[in-house]
Amino acid sequence: MTQWVYSFGAGHNEGRADMRNLLGGKGANLAEMASIGLPVPPGFTITTEVCTYYYDHGQSYPQELQDQVATALARIEDSVGAKFGDTAKPLLVSVRSGARVSMPGMMDTVLNLGLNDATVDGLAAASGDARFAWDSYRRFIQMFGSVVLGVDHHRFEEIIEHAKMERGVDEDTHLTAEDWKGVVTGYKEMVAEVTGKPFPQEPHAQLWAAIGAVFGSWMNPRANTYRRLHDIPAQWGTAVNVQAMVFGNMGEDCATGVCFTRDPSTGENFFYGEYLINAQGEDVVAGIRTPQPMAEARAKPGERSMEVAMPKAYQELVEVRAKLEAHYTDMQDIEFTVQQNKLYMLQTRNGKRTAAASLKIAVDMAREGLIDRTEAIRRVDPKSLDQLLHPTLDPKAPRKALAKGLPASPGAASGVIVFSSDEAEARAAKGEPVILVRIETSPEDIHGMHAARGILTTRGGMTSHAAVVARGMGRPCVAGAGSISVDYAGQTLMAGGKRMAAGDMMTLDGATGEVFAGSVPMIEPQLSGDFGTLMEWADGVRKMKVRANAETPLDAETARKFGAEGIGLCRTEHMFFDPERIGAVRQMIMADTEEGRRDALSRLLPFQREDFLKLFRIMAGLPVTIRLLDPPLHEFLPHKDNEIAEVAQSLGADVAAMQRRAADLSEANPMLGHRGCRLGLTYPEIYEMQVRAIFEAAVAIGLETGKAPVPEIMIPLVALTRELEILRALVDRVAQEVFAEKQTTIVYQVGTMIELPRAALIADRIAESADFFSFGTNDLTQTVFGLSRDDAGKFLPFYVEKGILPKDPFVSIDVDGVGALVQIASEKGRKTKPDLKLGICGEHGGDPASIHFCGATGLDYVSCSPYRVPVARLAAAQAALASGGGDRTA
Repeated sequence: MTQWVYSFGAGHNEGRADMRNLLGGKGANLAEMASIGLPVPPGFTITTEVCTYYYDHGQSYPQELQDQVATALARIEDSVGAKFGDTAKPLLVSVRSGARVSMPGMMDTVLNLGLNDATVDGLAAASGDARFAWDSYRRFIQMFGSVVLGVDHHRFEEIIEHAKMERGVDEDTHLTAEDWKGVVTGYKEMVAEVTGKPFPQEPHAQLWAAIGAVFGSWMNPRANTYRRLHDIPAQWGTAVNVQAMVFGNMGEDCATGVCFTRDPSTGENFFYGEYLINAQGEDVVAGIRTPQPMAEARAKPGERSMEVAMPKAYQELVEVRAKLEAHYTDMQDIEFTVQQNKLYMLQTRNGKRTAAASLKIAVDMAREGLIDRTEAIRRVDPKSLDQLLHPTLDPKAPRKALAKGLPASPGAASGVIVFSSDEAEARAAKGEPVILVRIETSPEDIHGMHAARGILTTRGGMTSHAAVVARGMGRPCVAGAGSISVDYAGQTLMAGGKRMAAGDMMTLDGATGEVFAGSVPMIEPQLSGDFGTLMEWADGVRKMKVRANAETPLDAETARKFGAEGIGLCRTEHMFFDPERIGAVRQMIMADTEEGRRDALSRLLPFQREDFLKLFRIMAGLPVTIRLLDPPLHEFLPHKDNEIAEVAQSLGADVAAMQRRAADLSEANPMLGHRGCRLGLTYPEIYEMQVRAIFEAAVAIGLETGKAPVPEIMIPLVALTRELEILRALVDRVAQEVFAEKQTTIVYQVGTMIELPRAALIADRIAESADFFSFGTNDLTQTVFGLSRDDAGKFLPFYVEKGILPKDPFVSIDVDGVGALVQIASEKGRKTKPDLKLGICGEHGGDPASIHFCGATGLDYVSCSPYRVPVARLAAAQAALASGGGDRTA
C-alpha cells in the first residue's frame, strides 16, 4: 500500500530533509528539525504525490488517504492531550502548503482550524482566556472564508475596522473578548450572505476543505505566475502540512516571528529578524502591524527588541540558529512561535537572499569551513549576479527626498509611478520603466512586481511579502514608508507635503530605504571583494572560455572589466549606421556598377579600419570574432518619401531612381533573403573592404602593442559548402595582399556561423573550409521553429503559460531541437577537423541553463552581452562541476 501521509514530531519522525521532493521543503524540514531535537509541534505531511494524483484524477484523492490522515491525526491528539472537535479540550491545527522549492506567499494557509461555535468555548475554558479564544476564532473564519470559501479578505477587514472605530482603538490587540464575539457574528453573517451557506461547523469537514484548498492553490494564478518566472514545473505539486497549533496570541508572554540566521539583504553574519508579541504569524508577514526587531543592536528608539522583552526565548533562538546553520550549512529562514514563554519551531528553509548577500554568505561560509569552495560556487545563482552588475545612485547627484522606509531589497530604480499591478505590467510591456506603489503587496501582485523596476509599500516590515518577493526577484524595494499616504481612487500619493500622481517620475534606493521625486542619476557598480573572490574561484574551475558580444569601444571595455577573454561576436553592420558613414553606405547601395560601389566603399574603408583599431587595442592579444556584413542592404535605406528625398538630395541622386532601387531591394521575407554570405558572393567588393580594414587594423595594433589580436573572420548564413569555399578564398587573398604591403603577418582564422539547419546537417563538409564554428542560436532557433523573434513575443508567453513549451526558446536553448542540431554539427565538424574551435554567440550565451548545455556538448567558449560575462563565468564553472570537474583552486 502506498504511504501518502508521513508523521513528524513527538518522537515519531517518518521523514528526512532529503525527502523534499516527496514531502515538500516544509514537511521535510519539519521532520528533520524534530529529529535533531528542536521543539516542533507534532503533525503530518500529505505528500506531493497526492497533489499529482489529485489533478490527474479529477480533483479526487487516493482511496487510502482518508484512513491514513485519521491515523496521523490520532497520533497528534495522543501527543498533545487534546482531541480534534472536542468541546472541552479541542485540538486545533494549521493547514499549510509546502512545495519542494520555496514559493513564499504564493499558496494558501489556514490557521486555528477546528474551531466552531462549541469548541471556541472549550478553548476559552482550557486556556482560561476568552479573549484569546475568540480572537483565534475570528482569525480562523477570516482565513478559512478567504482561502477556502473565496470571500474577499477586504470584507473581513471592513468589519474589524468598524469594530475598532466603535471602541475608539487603533490596534487589534485592544479589542476585548466581547468585541471579538461581535466580529465573529458579523463575519458569519457576511459569509452566509456572500456564499449563500452558513459557515461550516464540523471540524473534519473543515479539515478536508482546507486540504483541498491548499492543493487547489497550486494552480492559482499567482502560483502559476511564480512558477513560470522561476522555472518550477507544474507537475512537481505541493505537499500539505497539518500541524498542532501553538499560539503566539495568548497574551504578553506569547509571540511569533520570522528570522534569518544571517542578514538576507547584506549577508552579514548577524541574527536578523522581526517578531510581534501577542500575535500570530500572518500578522508579521502581512504587514498589518509593525513588527519589532529581534536583536537589541538593531533596535531604534521606541522599539523593544525580543532580546530585551523575552530574553529566555531569544537565547534559545540564538542556540537554534547556530544548530540549524551547522546542520544545513546554509543561511536559514526560520518561523517560530513563543507560547507562554515556550519556544516552538514552525519552519526552517534555505533563506531567500539578495545577490550581494548570496555572494557574501557563500564566500564567508567557505572561509568559515562550513562548506568548500566548489559548494560556494554552486550556491550562487548566476542569474542573480545581474543585480550586482547594473548602476546604483550617484552619491554626488542632487536629489529631492520624499520619504524614507525600510531598505527591504537593495538596488536603485527610477520609473513612473503606478498604483496597480495590472497597470505596471501594461506600461512595462510598452517599454516604460515603472515603480509599483502599494499600501501593501499581496501574492496577487506578483505579475506587477515582476514587471516593475522597483517596489514601494507604505506598510510592512523587512520580512513582509513585498520584501521577501522583491529580494528573490532582484527588484529594489522600499517597504513600510509610513509617512506616505496613498489614494488609490485618486491615483495619487502624498509625501512630505508633496502630491505625486500616477505617471510622475520617482526613484527608489533599496539599499537605504530612501524615496526621491524625479529621476536620480546613477553610476556603474564597483566589483571587488566577495565578487572578485568568487569569480576567481569560478575561473579556476571552468573549462569553457567566456567572450563578449561587442562592437563599440565601450562594450569592449565593459566586457574586459567583467573578465571577458575576447570578443565572440562583433556585428559590423552596427558600425554602418554611424551618421558619419551612412551616406557612403547609401551611395554604395545606390550605385548600379561595381566601380561605383568600390568608389563608395573606398570612403568607408578608413572608418571601418578605425573601428577595428579601437576594438583591437582594447582586446590586444585576444581573439576577436568579426562577422562580415549580414543584414540585407535595404535596411540601410530610408523608407518614407520625405526621407528618401532628403537622402537623394544629400547624395546628388535622382529621387525616382532611389525609390526604384529601394523597391528592387525590398523583400517579402528579408530574414531568409539576400543577406549574409549571399551579399558577399553577389557584391564581393563589400566583404573585400571589410576584410582589408580588419587586417590593416590588426597588423597596426600588433606593431603598436607587440600583442597582435587574433582576428576570427566569420562568414554568416552559410548553407552550402561552396559558399564558404569561395569567401574563404577571398579572405585569404586579401590577407596576403595586406601582409605583403605591410611586410608582416599575423595569425588569423576563418570560420562560419552555424545558423541554418542545413549547415548543421552538412557540418562535416563545411568544416573542410572552416577553422571554427560559431553557433548563431538566435537565427538557428528562428529557422528550426519557423518563428520570427520579432513577432513570436505575441504568442510565445501563451505557449509557456499553457505548458506547450517549457521555456521561451529565444531565452533558453531548445535542447531537443536547436540543441540537437548544435550537437550534430559539433560532432560532424570535429570528425572532419578534431581541433575545430566551437563557440556560441546567440543570446543563449548568457543563459545559465544554455551554458550548461554548451559545456556538456563540448563547446570551447560562450559569448554574451558584456554585462552577462560574470553570469557566464559562474555558470560555466557550475557546468564544469556538474560534469565532474574538480576545484583547481583548493
